[in-house]
Amino acid sequence: MRNFFRHFAKDESGMGVVEVILIIVVLIGLVIIFQTQITKVVNNIFKTITSKTGKIK
Repeated sequence: MRNFFRHFAKDESGMGVVEVILIIVVLIGLVIIFQTQITKVVNNIFKTITSKTGKIK
């Protein structure tokens, strides 16, 4: 039983999953914090795209 817990404590195979989850949580937090700024930037990009598509013809 001791060997099982020692091996389990030293096992790092799940560390990648934990790191990915933490990165996702941080990204979601940043999106929530900067939601209005992101929305303004995306809207400006789409306005620019739609205004310049008529000039391509």
